[in-house]
Amino acid sequence: MPEHIKRKLEEEIRALEHELTHDLPKEIKKAVAMGDLSENAEYHMAKQRQELVNARLGQLKKRMGELSLVNLTNIPKDCVAFGSKVRVFDSTKEEEIEYTLVTSEESDVSKGLISTTSPIGKSLMGKKVGDTALVVTPNGKRELEVLKLTTIHDEAK
Repeated sequence: MPEHIKRKLEEEIRALEHELTHDLPKEIKKAVAMGDLSENAEYHMAKQRQELVNARLGQLKKRMGELSLVNLTNIPKDCVAFGSKVRVFDSTKEEEIEYTLVTSEESDVSKGLISTTSPIGKSLMGKKVGDTALVVTPNGKRELEVLKLTTIHDEAK
């Protein structure tokens, strides 16, 4: 797992755990002191936030577990995969575009960082130079021809 992603997830987990164990109990206690809980908006909002924080914590911890299982030696050396930098020709837009395939936490389309789980990322996975990927996006179908490929292994050299 990329170290900066691990730090980002750990920071969010710490912040949510602090909110769950310190801030929310105080809010709930204060709301309970106001009396009748059946019509107590502060109490219901704090409880609802508590559920959301718990759910998000579960998602983050699961994601940390998934990312820790990523073994870079299992990533292909000769085709598009996680960490690859790919130059493609988009025949729909008649232009060349460069993408880097990253985790969903790192994705930023404006910087050319696309998730391996995005429609473009999924369609490019496993492709080699010369291959064409058909991408179905909300704006219609796009054809991307792989012109150049640099894998995560090439970057490490």
